[in-house]
Amino acid sequence: MNAKVHMNNTAGGVVFERVTKRYNDVVAVDDVSFEVRPAQLVTLLGPSGCGKTTTLRMVAGLEPVTSGRIMIGGVDVTHRAANERDVSMVFQSYALFPHMNVLDNVCYGPLSSGISKAKARELAHAKLAMLGLAGLEARLPSELSGGQQQRVAVARSLVLEPAVLLFDEPLSNLDAKLRRRVRQEIRELQQSLDLTVIYVTHDQEEALAVSDQVIVMDRGVIAQQGSPAELYDAPRSRFLADFIGDANLVTGELIHDTSGQVFRANDVSVPVRADGVPPGPATLAVRPHRLILTPAGAGLLPAECRRAAYLGSRVEYVLGTPWGDLLVFDAGVQSPLARGDAAGVQFRPEDAIVLAGHS
Repeated sequence: MNAKVHMNNTAGGVVFERVTKRYNDVVAVDDVSFEVRPAQLVTLLGPSGCGKTTTLRMVAGLEPVTSGRIMIGGVDVTHRAANERDVSMVFQSYALFPHMNVLDNVCYGPLSSGISKAKARELAHAKLAMLGLAGLEARLPSELSGGQQQRVAVARSLVLEPAVLLFDEPLSNLDAKLRRRVRQEIRELQQSLDLTVIYVTHDQEEALAVSDQVIVMDRGVIAQQGSPAELYDAPRSRFLADFIGDANLVTGELIHDTSGQVFRANDVSVPVRADGVPPGPATLAVRPHRLILTPAGAGLLPAECRRAAYLGSRVEYVLGTPWGDLLVFDAGVQSPLARGDAAGVQFRPEDAIVLAGHS
């Protein structure tokens, strides 16, 4: 989508005020409120069908709002058409014109907005050089790598100098190694130009890597919003603990006694820190890299190696324990456990996340 040219490149914030989107009887986005501050990169993250792409499309003006209000740069744009909003969108498919070369693709938006051909070409050359694409102006999209096509799509959006840049699953068509490189390029570009960016992905690692703030959506509502570290280290629900990164989830009971707080499951009790969590039914979540392998007979839980996968810098184990199978990441790659080996597993009280309830 191309929007009107905005030449002062002033970053604008985005505010959602109790926005709801219904499709007949289906509520896709339910009373959602959040703020994206200027020059921030905020990611909408969640599983398929959670409402993140619908939310992005409402920012862009591609979906009408059922109720609520959307502000961009302090201006109410709720009922404005897509071409009347100071935003530009990079689509998942890149949406490059296959019959146009790189330069013409990037010039298309300014030319459509009435900019002279000479000025449009000047703007396009500048953005292509900024993105490391100088010298590729005459190539067709089919002659570019996936990463180059992605950067052309970004250049075509940046040439409009929008107040807000929108990304819809921009890396989904790239292989794993290229995704890692291009996501860092996007982050560096956003920070160097002080761009306001809303970024949609279903990839948790991608969201943690590029974002100032992450908004996790689930079934049309915001499950939690915070910095990547807050979401990873302090999830507020079992869903969040399971969705953001790998986590071992154990159903049990939190007990407050004279010695402190204890988590108990399947007749095994361990000390934990659970400030603010009331005694009663609870879920313990512990990250695989926080679990520590010990010799057999030591540790908090006896364990038996069920599976081991060597990944170069670590071994990923599945250990059978009284709490069920636990995933453990261990850096001791020189002397890995074999299937059937006995071991123990432990963790520090502060490394376990205790959540009230079982859901």
